[in-house]
Amino acid sequence: MPSQALQRRVVFAALAVLRVARQLATRREATYRLLFVPGFEGARWQLGRWRAWLAFERARRDVPAYRAFLRAHGDPRVRARWLQPDLTLVPTTDKESYVKRYPIEARCRGGRIPSRGVVVDESSGTSGAPNNWVRGAEERREVKQALQVAFHHQLGHEPVFFLNAFALGPWATGMNVSMSLVDVGVLKSIGPDARKLENTLRTFGPAYEYLVFGYPPFVKAFVDGTTLDLTPYSLDLVVGGEGISERLRAYLRKHFRSVVSSYGASDLEINIGIETEWTVGLRGRCAEDRALCEALFGREAAPMIFQFNPLDYVIETLPSGEMAFTVNRVNGAAPKIRYNLKDEGGVIAFRTICRQLSARGIDPKSLAARCGHFPILYVFGRSDLTVAFYGAKLYPADVEAAVLGAPELAKRVRSFQVASREDERADRTLEIALERVPGVDDLPMDERALGRLFYGALAESNQDFREVSRMFAPEAIRVRSFACGTGPFEGADIRVKSRYIGG
Repeated sequence: MPSQALQRRVVFAALAVLRVARQLATRREATYRLLFVPGFEGARWQLGRWRAWLAFERARRDVPAYRAFLRAHGDPRVRARWLQPDLTLVPTTDKESYVKRYPIEARCRGGRIPSRGVVVDESSGTSGAPNNWVRGAEERREVKQALQVAFHHQLGHEPVFFLNAFALGPWATGMNVSMSLVDVGVLKSIGPDARKLENTLRTFGPAYEYLVFGYPPFVKAFVDGTTLDLTPYSLDLVVGGEGISERLRAYLRKHFRSVVSSYGASDLEINIGIETEWTVGLRGRCAEDRALCEALFGREAAPMIFQFNPLDYVIETLPSGEMAFTVNRVNGAAPKIRYNLKDEGGVIAFRTICRQLSARGIDPKSLAARCGHFPILYVFGRSDLTVAFYGAKLYPADVEAAVLGAPELAKRVRSFQVASREDERADRTLEIALERVPGVDDLPMDERALGRLFYGALAESNQDFREVSRMFAPEAIRVRSFACGTGPFEGADIRVKSRYIGG
């Protein structure tokens, strides 16, 4: 077997040649698409692993914080066997072990923030204090190209009026969406303001094709509260920031022709993965067929399903079920190597999932008219946004499905919080707080009836809950409703992200 040094030289020399070829290809969208032709999925996986290896070596050499981090873990290296690098020998990074431990400058190449072409984004802080993330010119340019290609793949090249309702200012998603799409359509960055969104649609009228971007809770609040008749408008929707259930998609499809989700994080990049016509069809099929869902993804509840480009990201499933992401951009301002975002999920090669579907008598082509030969990224949710109750792990999507599945709640509930409590006798109670939409004085069900409703609905959507529900009665679920902006929802901002886990 060739030595480690020889394998590195061979791989990195090949990547240098391929990098020049990619730079030439990505100058125009028509040639950029050549990178994604069918039949080369295996090659893209391999090149992605090589690029991750190079990203690691560059970060180890150039980034003071990462060098110190590796030294604290025994200074491990990526090892290769017959040109196959093994990243699992390298420790994972996360907010606690890396981001919060080292200064921002130390996490940048050369120990300083580049002086030009840099954007500093801030996370929303829903899981704690907000953090700042440094992005350089080259990585922003590549993300912009990828986002534009994804947009044209979904909606073609017809003129579009973009309405960006993501939070603006320092937040990563809103500003990066605006910067990426301003060149390919008419753009208005209105932020998460329902009144401004309604006024914009009213002012410009139904003559345009609109593509709206926003957080799912904000968009639902908008369609529930608007006085504008949306029927004559041509509206498509891209949501991000958190997952959506198929019930919420169906709910929003009453007003939008298409509803797709983009997967990303301020910690890493926006648009790591995108829902396509094919993945939406697959998720809908999994939502109807629990046995299929469990066979493909190991759980009855359908995860969010995206497609992603393995040239740019290596995504691994850790023993905990969480995923580690390596961003394969060798010149990124602040590299991310095996970064644990605390999202649970995994990846499956496109050809593998097609074989699995065919083995179960499902023609993969029947799921959608078009399909891209990209691997699947499936995401169950953020591990730190779950609530454990009698051993069952409940996700926000489970509670959302219960709300949207009850007509008496769907239009009356604005958001929710969930907590598992233990009293002085060590008895467990699942507490669900519902925030009513403005103007709704009360819900048409008392707390006892609400408890029974959630008891049945959670058992319907969550296999683990269904198993443990034999251990307790519906009275173990306590549901209370609050007027908008009161109780645990005081000071909450529906315009940004919902806080699902009670304190």
